[in-house]
Amino acid sequence: MFETSRKSLSLAASLLLSALSPAWAGGIPPLQESTFWQAEVDAGDLPPVQERIPDQPIIVDLEARGRELGTPGGTLNTMVTRSKDIRQMVVYGYARLVIYDENYQLVPDLLASFENEDNKTFTLRLREGHKWSDGSPFTSADFEYWWKDVTNHEMLRPSGPPDFLRVGGELPEVSFPDPLTVVYSWSKPNPNFLQSLAQARPPFIYRPSEFLKQYHGDYADPAQLAEEVEDTRVKSWAALHNKRDNMYKFDNHELPTLQPWINASSGKKIRHNFVRNPYYHRVDTNGVQLPYIDIVQMEIVAPGLVAAKSNAGQSDLQGRGLDFRDVSILKKGEADGDYKTRLWQTGVASQIAIYPNLNFADDVWREVLRDVRVRRALSLGIDRDTINKALYFKLAKPGSMTVLPTSPFFEQENRDAWAAYDPKAADALLDEAGLTKRNANGIRLLPDGRPMEVVIETAGERQEVENALQIVTDTWRDIGVKLVMRPLDRDILRNRVYSGNSMASVWFGWDNGIPQSYTSPGYLAPTDQVFLAWPKWGQHFQTNGAAGEAPDVPEAQRLLELLKIWENATTDAERETAWREMLAIHADQLFGIGMLAEAPQPIVVSSRMRNVPQKALWAWEPGAHFGIHRPDEFFVAD
Repeated sequence: MFETSRKSLSLAASLLLSALSPAWAGGIPPLQESTFWQAEVDAGDLPPVQERIPDQPIIVDLEARGRELGTPGGTLNTMVTRSKDIRQMVVYGYARLVIYDENYQLVPDLLASFENEDNKTFTLRLREGHKWSDGSPFTSADFEYWWKDVTNHEMLRPSGPPDFLRVGGELPEVSFPDPLTVVYSWSKPNPNFLQSLAQARPPFIYRPSEFLKQYHGDYADPAQLAEEVEDTRVKSWAALHNKRDNMYKFDNHELPTLQPWINASSGKKIRHNFVRNPYYHRVDTNGVQLPYIDIVQMEIVAPGLVAAKSNAGQSDLQGRGLDFRDVSILKKGEADGDYKTRLWQTGVASQIAIYPNLNFADDVWREVLRDVRVRRALSLGIDRDTINKALYFKLAKPGSMTVLPTSPFFEQENRDAWAAYDPKAADALLDEAGLTKRNANGIRLLPDGRPMEVVIETAGERQEVENALQIVTDTWRDIGVKLVMRPLDRDILRNRVYSGNSMASVWFGWDNGIPQSYTSPGYLAPTDQVFLAWPKWGQHFQTNGAAGEAPDVPEAQRLLELLKIWENATTDAERETAWREMLAIHADQLFGIGMLAEAPQPIVVSSRMRNVPQKALWAWEPGAHFGIHRPDEFFVAD
C-alpha cells in the first residue's frame, strides 16, 4: 500500500478505504434510532440519529466480510485486574484517526481520508458533521488547540511535543487550512507518522477544545478557574487541566470522546459502566448506528480470580488476565458457564523473554552482562523444549526472540540462534568469558569474587513466567549460574529497570511480532527506555542526550544507524534490508533472551456473543488486542 501512496493517496481511493470493508455503493441507508437513546431524543435532550452522525459516516458492510448484521442492545460483561485498566476501553474501542484493518493495512477511520507526500507532508481530512460524544463539533480547531495550547504550552507539557513528531530533532510545520483539514509537514521523511496514529495507545494529536478551554488559563474566566483549582485541591490551572485531560486513561467521565463507548461512571468503583456513544461515526448497511452493544460493564477483580470468574460464566468476553495454564479450568466450565474457550495466536515476538540490563548500576555486573558470550551461554542454558512441554503442551514454538512466521522478515536461523539446549557449549562460553572460578556450591564467581547470582525481577502477574523461571533455575545451576527470582509490582519493576537498579527482568518479547516493510523498526534500536535491556540508552535518545547514557556498544550503535537508513529509505527494498540486518543483530547479540513464541491465548466468548472471530491474533501492537477485530460490531444474540 505504501509504495503506491508514497506520492499521494488520492481522496477518492481513501474514501473507498474508509469503509473498512468492500466498498458500499448504496449510499447512507435509512437510519434507525437506537432504543437506548430514544427517550432522550423524544424528550428533546438529544438530537435524532440523522443529526448525530457525520455527513460522511463509515458504512460498514458486515456481510461482505463474512459477519452477521447485528441487533442493537444488551450488556457485555468483562474484567480487568487494576482500576487503571479501565483505559482498556480506549484500547478495545480502537477509534483512531487511522487504523489497521483486518489485513493489517492502514486505512482512515476518524479521518475521511489522508494524503501522504513522500512521507514528508501528511494532509488529514476530517468528516463533515463529525461530533464529540457531547455533541460539540470535531474539527481542525481541536487539532490546533492540542498543538498550540497543550503540547507546545510550557506549563502543560514542559518537554514539548512527543518524540514521534521529531525527525532529527526537527518538529513539523503544522497548519489548519480549514475546519476539515490538518497538515503536518517535515523537511525530512517521517515514515512512522501514520503508524503512530494507529497504535493501541494512540498519541491523540487532538483534544475536545470546547470542553478543555474552561480549564485553560489562556481561555477560562480567571475567577471561575481559580475557584475550580481550589475546589479540586490542585496547585495550578495547568494541574487541573492535566487532571481533566485524560483521553487515554478514560477516567474522567465528563471528558468528551470519539470512542464507541463513553465512560458513564465517576470516581473509583468495582464496576464501571460504559454506554454507547450517541455520536459514533460508524453505521451498518441496515442503518443501525454502531456500536451494537449498549453497555459494557467492566469489573475490577484480583488477578487470580479472572479464570475462576470466567469459569463461572461471569464474563462475556475475556482475554486479558487469562493464561494458557487456565485452559483446563476454562474448558471444564464451558457447559455450566454457557461460553466457549477459543485459542488465538499471540502476536508478541516472544511469550517469555529475559532482559539482562546492560545499563545496570553495578560496574562489575554491567561488564559481565555486556559480554555477548555470557548472554549466549545463558540462552544455551535454557531447556526450551521442557518449558514448552510443561507450560504449553508443546503448542508453542521454542526459540530465540525474533519476528513471527507471518512477517515477511521471518528467518528460521534467527529463531534458532543460540536457542538449542547445550550445557557444554554454555560452560565453554562462560569459561571463555573468564568466569572459570567457582565456589563450594559450584556457582561461578564474578571477577570481584561474588557468586554469579542473576537476580531476575518479574511483574508477578503471570504464573507461567514463574514456572518457566523455575525450570531455568535448575538448568542454569548446571552451568554454574544461580537464578534468583524476585516478584515485584509492575510499576515498581519498570521504575527499577529505568533507574538502572535492576540486574535483569522478564517480560514479553517485542509487542509487534508481525512487522511489515512499512513498520518502523524503532523498537529494535535503543530509542526508548521501555526496552528493558537498555533503559539508559533509550533515555538518552528520548531526551536528545539530556538524560541517560549514549550507547557505547558497536552493535547498539549500528542499530541506530540502520533505523536512520530505514527512515530515509525511498523503496520497500531498502527498508526490508534494514529490517533484516537489525533482526540479525538481535539474533546474534541476544539483547533479549527469548524462550518461546506463538503460545496460544485463551479467549472466553459467551455463547450469546456474535461476530467474535473463531481464530484471530491477540496482539497489543499492532491490533490493540480486541480492537482490530472491531468490538463495536460484536452483538448479543438475545
